[in-house]
Amino acid sequence: MSWTKEMFGVEKPVIALLHLNAFPGDPRFIDGEDSMEKTVEDARKDLHALQDGGVDGVLISNEFSFPYQAQAEPVVACAMARVIGELRSEIRVPYGIDLEADPMLAMDLAAAVDAKFVRGTFTGTYVGVGGVTCPDTGAILRRKKALGLKDLKLLYFLNNESDSYMTPIHYPDLAKEIIFNCEPDGLCVTGAHAGIEAKSTIIEETREKVKDLGVPVFAATGCNIGNIKEKLAISDGALVGTCLKKDGKFKNHIDGDRVKRFMEQVEEYRTLKK
Repeated sequence: MSWTKEMFGVEKPVIALLHLNAFPGDPRFIDGEDSMEKTVEDARKDLHALQDGGVDGVLISNEFSFPYQAQAEPVVACAMARVIGELRSEIRVPYGIDLEADPMLAMDLAAAVDAKFVRGTFTGTYVGVGGVTCPDTGAILRRKKALGLKDLKLLYFLNNESDSYMTPIHYPDLAKEIIFNCEPDGLCVTGAHAGIEAKSTIIEETREKVKDLGVPVFAATGCNIGNIKEKLAISDGALVGTCLKKDGKFKNHIDGDRVKRFMEQVEEYRTLKK
């Protein structure tokens, strides 16, 4: 049995993004309007809308801590831990975290909140609007080992959402190199940023290249009601965020009706494949 089936109870899980509000100190945190109390309550409403709509798991992310830092401020991990701690008794599905741009601190947070999985940029050297990104993969995996997180699953970005590799890359070949060197538990193929569709050709070619290596390949951005059946057919699962929000807009919160309609399409796909 694949680890995804064991964890989520289905072969091709749909993992929904739970985007947390900006935190104190973040540029988008508005003094006098925003607060940690509001962040917790907004997250609670989004969590219940996602769960009631039938998603298989949730990925909790500090999505609005723009611009992200390679070494995040301690308040980011503290704030995420507070939110997850306050909601822990209400979470009914497997949950993971994405502490944007700082996978090292994400290991500590995962240990503190009992996360089942972490998504992040664990390998590569990228350049983009935030400068150069170069995670220390060896240090990250050693931190995971030191914290005793042997069961924590790591979902590696195969390509970076907003940045580009500093050298030309053929992603299917890169996937094999990452698996050989770093033993990821899953690979995530993304579009240019949240809400932008990941290229089906990259998903398909990568999955074909690594099919005998036991590492699932996820469609990680841009899934929507119109394309989710196609994406599930060529991947091992999907991470879904923007299309589940009110009016399908990134800045909005989760729309429960959109979640239900989306998962109806997922269930139709699963029924046909039985």
